[in-house]
Amino acid sequence: MKKTQYFEYTRKRPDRAQIKDKWIKYVIDNPEKTQIQSDGRIRRWAKIAEVNKYLRVILLEDRETVHNAFFDRSYKEDK
Repeated sequence: MKKTQYFEYTRKRPDRAQIKDKWIKYVIDNPEKTQIQSDGRIRRWAKIAEVNKYLRVILLEDRETVHNAFFDRSYKEDK
């Protein structure tokens, strides 16, 4: 999995250190929702059952380099 330096830096934060690579890969491969940002980056969300939270993963325009990943407390499921 390719990662930006920004991602590597922010991953050291205590609230993000718990996010597993397998969860990030799951979101990339199985998104429940995808959005393209105005800067071309791709947002993907999926629920991580193990922690019962939604993980948002931000990919660069190449669709494979992870720029950010965090649990999104404001994400609302489509009903």
